[in-house]
Amino acid sequence: MSNLDRKPAPTACGREAAIGPVRDLLAARQVRLGESTVVRRLLPNLGRRMVGAWCFVDHYGPDDIADEPGMQVPPHPHMGLQTVSWLHQGEVLHRDSLGSLQTVRPYELGLMTSGRAISHSEESPRPHARYLHGAQLWVALPDPHRHTAPAFEHHPDLPVVTAPGLRATVILGTLDTATSPGTAYTPLVGADLALAEGASPRLPVLPDFEYAVLAMAGRIDVDGVPVEPGSMLYLGCGRTALPLRAHTDGAVLLLGGAPFEERLVMWWNFVARTGEEIAEARRDWERGSRFGEVRGYDGLRLPAPDLPATPLKARGRER
Repeated sequence: MSNLDRKPAPTACGREAAIGPVRDLLAARQVRLGESTVVRRLLPNLGRRMVGAWCFVDHYGPDDIADEPGMQVPPHPHMGLQTVSWLHQGEVLHRDSLGSLQTVRPYELGLMTSGRAISHSEESPRPHARYLHGAQLWVALPDPHRHTAPAFEHHPDLPVVTAPGLRATVILGTLDTATSPGTAYTPLVGADLALAEGASPRLPVLPDFEYAVLAMAGRIDVDGVPVEPGSMLYLGCGRTALPLRAHTDGAVLLLGGAPFEERLVMWWNFVARTGEEIAEARRDWERGSRFGEVRGYDGLRLPAPDLPATPLKARGRER
């Protein structure tokens, strides 16, 4: 998925995380994506740029798209990151410049590693299911791997951790004793936690990871804080267990990881270390080099927005 903002602001990202446990409720920003999809952008957020290596989080739906085209995101470039597609309802058809053509369905992992450069499109198939509900996430690649060869992975079967009233699907990284088959380049975790009404599990977590929880559905308290669907609770570091309580059937996404040790510049659909790298990537996309071609999408590719007038600089994470 893309950042379709025509005037994207540079995003300063860096290493600082809350030293101990916190409970910061993050409000979403409404962003139009493509022709008919509106998403709730949780990361980057005012004062909170990353959670571990997770650097971008959009939540969308549930949307009734029975009489709509649904998701229609034209070909666009990525650099220096991984995209994670995660659905609760609907389907997304992924095409990329490697020649990948894959329909991603609910509770399947679509993982694209951009490395040095890739381009892709995402669209609701025709015909498509009535409802579309999911999340799109980015993971920043660490310096030793950010120029790796681009790749796309599709994993329809993912490991599951269970407890009374809890079914946790491990999307990326490791939770408890279960590890996702998806390729990860930093210590992190992404997991879909489905809870039954009345469940109150204590989820084991790592004290040296920072965590956040994105509410997907239902009425669920996270560490005593009610988290409404479409909002995110940042939890900081220092926990060994995370208490959850479900007032109804529902689900949340757990995102966590070791605080990212590098300073980044995020602009449009690129993650880099310098403004010069961003400018070079934009030039390459505009002149049709480096990022390849997405074949089969019925429409034009996205043009790159103008660079901001002020220089793009990498900075530490600021609250």
